[in-house]
Amino acid sequence: MGFFGLFSKEKKENLDKGLEKTKESIFKKIAKIIVGKSKVDDEVLDNLEDVLVASDVGVETTLKIIKRIEERVARDKYTNATELNRILREEISTLLAENNPKEIDNFIKTTNGNPYVIMVVGVNGVGKTTTIGKLAYQFKKEGKNVYIGAADTFRAAAIDQLAIWATRVGVPIIKQKMGSDPASVAFDTVVSAQKNNADVVLIDTAGRLHNKVNLMNELSKIKKVMQKVIPEAPHEVLLVLDGSTGQNAFEQAKQFTLATEVTALAITKLDGTAKGGVVIGISDQFKIPVRYIGIGEKLDDLQIFNRTEFVDSLFKGNEVTT
Repeated sequence: MGFFGLFSKEKKENLDKGLEKTKESIFKKIAKIIVGKSKVDDEVLDNLEDVLVASDVGVETTLKIIKRIEERVARDKYTNATELNRILREEISTLLAENNPKEIDNFIKTTNGNPYVIMVVGVNGVGKTTTIGKLAYQFKKEGKNVYIGAADTFRAAAIDQLAIWATRVGVPIIKQKMGSDPASVAFDTVVSAQKNNADVVLIDTAGRLHNKVNLMNELSKIKKVMQKVIPEAPHEVLLVLDGSTGQNAFEQAKQFTLATEVTALAITKLDGTAKGGVVIGISDQFKIPVRYIGIGEKLDDLQIFNRTEFVDSLFKGNEVTT
């Protein structure tokens, strides 16, 4: 079973390993707050709130989770503190299900024989280029014909890095000189991809946030020129966020959702941080499905986000006892 197939044992093990720092941080703290407690009381809930906020779940999402737990405790006056993990797990699962209603398998669908166009957005440094390279690798491994468009023309390094990934993966890349019109690169990419019966097109874009108006105008222009070739393009606008930045990721999501219609999220670098709670908070606050998570440097360490497996991994081996 390939990239878009069922979760393999290896993927589960990689996910467990990738979330280890987050698991250790959250559950060690939870264990401390319930030591000696016979029930979930106000003090326990206050301390749990602090733990979730510190894990970058976000204040609003944390308050929502705490309120739901309070309601459950009110219904069951004898809820034992040792059950807190189970209750927390169920509430997080419910939140993720609300914002990621379907487990994602192979979402690539062509229309009228046209390739599926993914426009990738995000600030510099979040792992956008690496994500594009890994996606290209995974799609190609599935037997798909993939094209990359280097439409971040404001940095020579961005073009060069993407070209290295294209060579490494063995897929065509359409590029122009630094300073060229990004929309022109996008147009050329979808034209070439369409002519060569491509299945997937990955369009890189500039990661600038210093002027939101310019960003909005640039992304809108890229969309419009691609729609001259493929009216439905882009089929997906994928925002890449660095999970290790915690609250900064929330701010980036806010800015990009104001600048363009973001339809999916990729949250990277979760393996190097204890801030994995950001996945829960961003999914809840922005109501945008998390499509991918990055849990390592290997090509296969960009995984389709499976909320069931994510929650299972997050809570695995962390049964709290008094």
